[in-house]
Amino acid sequence: MKLYEKLADEMTEAVRRGVFAAGERIPSVRQASQQHGVSIKTVLHAYALLESRGIVETRPQSGYFVRDAAAVATAAALDAPRLSRPPATQTPPVAAEVDVSRLVLSTLRSIRAHDAVPLGSPYPDPSLFPWRRINQYANAIARRHASWNLIDDLPPGNPELIRQIARRYAENGVPVDPDEIIITLGATEAINLSLQAVAKPGDTVAVESPTYYAMLHAIERLGMRAIEVATHPVHGIDIEALAEVIARQKIAACMVMPNFQNPLGFQMPDARKQQLVELLAAHEIPAIENDVYQELYFGETRPSTLKNFDTRGLVLHCASFSKSLTASYRIGWAMPGRYRAQVEKLKFLNTLTTPSVPQVAVADYLRQDGYDRHLRHVRKVYRQQASIMMAMVRRFFPAGTRMSTPQGGYVLWVELPEQVDSMRLYQAALACSITIGPGMMFSMRNDFRHFIRLNYSYPWTAQTEAALKTLGELVSQMA
Repeated sequence: MKLYEKLADEMTEAVRRGVFAAGERIPSVRQASQQHGVSIKTVLHAYALLESRGIVETRPQSGYFVRDAAAVATAAALDAPRLSRPPATQTPPVAAEVDVSRLVLSTLRSIRAHDAVPLGSPYPDPSLFPWRRINQYANAIARRHASWNLIDDLPPGNPELIRQIARRYAENGVPVDPDEIIITLGATEAINLSLQAVAKPGDTVAVESPTYYAMLHAIERLGMRAIEVATHPVHGIDIEALAEVIARQKIAACMVMPNFQNPLGFQMPDARKQQLVELLAAHEIPAIENDVYQELYFGETRPSTLKNFDTRGLVLHCASFSKSLTASYRIGWAMPGRYRAQVEKLKFLNTLTTPSVPQVAVADYLRQDGYDRHLRHVRKVYRQQASIMMAMVRRFFPAGTRMSTPQGGYVLWVELPEQVDSMRLYQAALACSITIGPGMMFSMRNDFRHFIRLNYSYPWTAQTEAALKTLGELVSQMA
């Protein structure tokens, strides 16, 4: 746990115990720095985290004050495990066949077919991407080269793009061998190839609960079975529960999103990442790590990956530029550890190549055009819009509503009162030209019937605020 997170947790506990009452001013940044023996920068980060949690609010020229009792009571429940699995369903998980693709496809079609406020979209706002600049690179490349030799497209991919990807990891403290990287058609292909390399039809794969539905799609497509493991909205997958699952049955692989998990948005602490890698390594179980949101962090530094703690080549790391740079080119990659040769072979057998022009265009942008500056802007926008959306949910939604506290990415997980059926809400919202992501898409079970996922990447407008207000009214009626 980082120092600012520890300080924020201590202050949260003090508020819960009544040390600081509603409406009362908490110590100034300078006072807290002296009292806790930490830097002013650390205190500022801690207070920003408290504000995002809804514990405190800033008042111009006055400082930080504890929010009213109702807001604090709501915020105090943000890290409750109920956000990931309701208590009534705390039964030993069992492996099951996966069939969520039809629901997801129907939902995505509705989002595309309706001119609606895209609160249910799984995609980032494309207006934040430098797509014109990347297209200029692509057009220049196409003019320079009348035709491409097919061998340029073959796995592992464009050498310069691979070098640029390896360089970014190295700059962020992740030791990477460029020879391990394989370019894919987005992270989805990287995940599918990785799963295909380590498991076979009929095998059981452990996943988080809730989990990103693309992970379930991969398992379903390959005829495997999934077993859901309870996942904490702050700490990530329950490692103790996973250990019990492994003790009971054979697990072929474990698929996780340690950073800014979709839909919960958490950043798994380093100690738990290491503990997870060590548990799986002790049983020779490969970990497929979906790190597609890795660049969209709200903190000061890029988070570690499972790959940081992998000493035996059992982590198959998958990522892409689709969420941070350009979705249209679908450029992703896999770093499959000891399974590299198998993943490269499967890439060749499944899709043969990844188009060269997009690879070279992205490599040119990374080399010449200020990717870090672009990312700083995107992170700032997402961080601000996450705070706004959380404030609006607190304002418009009824008592009993709880939220995750995203540490990055662009989605918010919302638990509604238990009487609310998110599929009924989805239909009612769609009739009002509003889309949401119903919770049932993120599990094979019915645990998340009264949960929804919201997207805050799009520009905050009067229309967006009106949509949140309408959505809150619909939830209140159903509750």
